[in-house]
Amino acid sequence: MPDVNLAVNLAGVTLKNPIVVASGTFGFGREYSRFYDLGELGGICAKGLTLHPREGNPAPRIAETPMGILNSVGLQNPGVDAFIREELPFLRQFDVKVIANISGNTPEEYGVMCEMLADAGVDLIEVNISCPNVKAGGLAYGTRPELAAEVTETAKAHAGNVPVMVKLSPNVTDIAQIAKAAEAAGADVLSLINTLRGMRIDTKTRRPVLKMNTGGLSGPAVLPVAVRMVWEVAQAVRVPILGMGGVSKGEDAAQLMLAGASAVAVGTACFADPFAPLKVRDELAALAAEQKLSAISQLTGEVKPW
Repeated sequence: MPDVNLAVNLAGVTLKNPIVVASGTFGFGREYSRFYDLGELGGICAKGLTLHPREGNPAPRIAETPMGILNSVGLQNPGVDAFIREELPFLRQFDVKVIANISGNTPEEYGVMCEMLADAGVDLIEVNISCPNVKAGGLAYGTRPELAAEVTETAKAHAGNVPVMVKLSPNVTDIAQIAKAAEAAGADVLSLINTLRGMRIDTKTRRPVLKMNTGGLSGPAVLPVAVRMVWEVAQAVRVPILGMGGVSKGEDAAQLMLAGASAVAVGTACFADPFAPLKVRDELAALAAEQKLSAISQLTGEVKPW
């Protein structure tokens, strides 16, 4: 490993290296722990949780695309109680920061989950605002500044001393506007991007390849969108950013950091190669050493626009 300080800071939470695994791509770490010590990672963002258990959407709910995957899993999960009881003790065996990802139908649900998870002792809470607000006619929280602010304020009020990270949707006209609203409402960290809405159709059957017709696109195809949006958000806010979207090698992670991210999440790449996060970490460290940096944090925000 090159002699580069890989430690980074997210709102007072120190990660030993800037590589986190993205929510929904790593489960609760059990399967991947058979391949390596999860303590090699900077952080683990657990599979998205809801207040009550969810079965998720009917199959088919995952399909490949030429440069990634489409998914409409539908937040299948065992619920917050089961996570705290069964999964969090497992993750606590490893020297790694644990990030809980939550989704809710109402601000009140977010508040209840934040309180439960803060009491359980997670390191960070990632609030997914791509969820539909049932009180606003199903409109996603992440599509309007006032809705993003509402759920952020509620999460912060119930999270105690645990930092709140708000996960932004890319399916908006101006992501910087949503980012500023979340920051003003108290978000400690912002994470982006979530998946882009996409669709594929089987030309023989003339049916969409996913049962729910559309799904979230992730993988290498979305990297340029992620880099652009991280750059836009970094110019609009002062809080740290966890960048994600299409990262499969060290250079991808470096692009997101140069655009303004303090740390980077690896997601879809894990499906093809369980060791992808560690390879990204090592390649990123090598890139930093080649550029004679003493700390990986020196990459953050150092892009030089024309």
